[in-house]
Amino acid sequence: MSEKKTEYVNFIEQIIEEDIANGKNAGRIHTRFPPEPNGYLHIGHCKAISINFGLAQKYGGKTNLRFDDTNPSTEETRYVDNIKKDIAWLGFDWEDREFYASDYFDQLYEFACKLINKGVAYVDDSTAEEIKEQKGVPTKPGTESPFRNRSIEENLDLFQRMKAGEFEDGAKVLRAKVDMTAPNMHLRDPVIYRIKRETHHRTGDDWCIYPMYDFAHGQSDSIETITHSLCSLEFIHHRPLYNWFIEQLEIFPSRQIEFARMNVAYMITSKRKLLKLVNEGLVSSWNDPRMPTISGMRRRGYPAKALVDFCHQTGTAKRNNVIEIELLESFIRNSLNKSTARVHAVLDPLKVIITNYPEDQEEIMTAINNPEDENAGTRDIPFSNTIYIERSDFAEEAPNRKYFRMAPDRNVRLKNAYILHCDSYKKEEETGKILEVHCSYYPDSRSGSDTSGIKAKGTLHWVSTKHAIEAEVRLYDRLFTDPTPTAHEDVDFLTFYNKDSRHVIEKAYLEPSLKSAQIGDQFQFMRIGYFNVDEDSHADKLVFNRTITLKDTWAKKQKN
Repeated sequence: MSEKKTEYVNFIEQIIEEDIANGKNAGRIHTRFPPEPNGYLHIGHCKAISINFGLAQKYGGKTNLRFDDTNPSTEETRYVDNIKKDIAWLGFDWEDREFYASDYFDQLYEFACKLINKGVAYVDDSTAEEIKEQKGVPTKPGTESPFRNRSIEENLDLFQRMKAGEFEDGAKVLRAKVDMTAPNMHLRDPVIYRIKRETHHRTGDDWCIYPMYDFAHGQSDSIETITHSLCSLEFIHHRPLYNWFIEQLEIFPSRQIEFARMNVAYMITSKRKLLKLVNEGLVSSWNDPRMPTISGMRRRGYPAKALVDFCHQTGTAKRNNVIEIELLESFIRNSLNKSTARVHAVLDPLKVIITNYPEDQEEIMTAINNPEDENAGTRDIPFSNTIYIERSDFAEEAPNRKYFRMAPDRNVRLKNAYILHCDSYKKEEETGKILEVHCSYYPDSRSGSDTSGIKAKGTLHWVSTKHAIEAEVRLYDRLFTDPTPTAHEDVDFLTFYNKDSRHVIEKAYLEPSLKSAQIGDQFQFMRIGYFNVDEDSHADKLVFNRTITLKDTWAKKQKN
């Protein structure tokens, strides 16, 4: 009898399974994904989404979508809408559990008052610079604020007046009275409320004081009775403060567990830095196909399932590391290879005239849409005596014996069509540029019914000049020239911005079947790469993005 294979469980799954076995929270599993609506989600968020929603699905639990919207200066409704779109596109459903930290502003205010009444929170008139100086450095104790020992009555009065709008922005803050000697700087009397007269995207001008993220985040988890609060490693030093608030407020104790964030080579996961790229015009928008945002990757043509599978395959770790981008690209290729039709497209055209093929004759060739999918069917491609091939597929003289493309006095097959023999070519004398190539074809060599006996080692893609449709094609490369552009001390990450990351071909030629292509449709341009129809397309113009090249460098690495 063969042994049953034991399923691997990561450290978070081990914790959850122990909690279920011990009957903690009555075996209930409830996670949440808590984005700040101050930008678009990126590849790192993709990992967090997969973990939070995926674990809840695995253990029969639920996941809340909660927007931590405590900073009206940076948050916008358009970010909320796009975040929801991204999560749904990845295939996850929060059902009716859509919440906002702003839903709890009244409750959070009452929590703050409770801390004041317990004597563990106080109103501080110190400036931001003075508070920073008071906190000091981790190796030395901080100094207490001169306002730290105000009476409970005075603190309550001042906090209520802060809420009523009596004081100017920055004039006062509410701080938790924790421990100014703690090595953990987050425990040195953190600010938990500040005055900020800005219109909130949901509450409008109802409030002029707003809770700090560290105060709202953990308490929102508690209000929603989240059992497992899963977040990335940068929050590990915040956990003692979250636990302190729970203990002081005597509220539901959500358990925070940290995991390593998703870091992929040549990508960045800082919304502040991504916004800088947008603001400085180095990319067109948050969803520029070069951006590591979920929207950017969707626009570029990355399949949602490939991204989720990639997040799952790379595992859930306790230590940060950088994942090679080639692995991500391998997942994208594998997915597209199974799902996309192979089509003919010529990006850098060279005219080929088939001299012994009648000028007024046309034929319809049959092409298999996808040899990896037996249900993909076939399509018709028109053929005539003048075609385009890629300029790089012709050489005036074959460079070596392994050159199997077109060259004088050589045979080459046209995919889904005939074998051609290259007879001659014309070129511009001043520049040496090849203008056109003259070939003859073997009438009995048609694909599928070849009886010619002629051999041709190379196969080229092509389009008929009189039937081809024109399109704009955008070729994208990595956005940065360095695999870790933000890891260099005292070096601006924009130093590594790849100025050649976008190349536009204004006029490429495609087979006519693509005329009906719709925004988002994906194809493999044979011998070139995977492409999708961009959102800039309209009735009079097709625009294609290169999703990824055909060459799988990750698979090659694994073989070696």
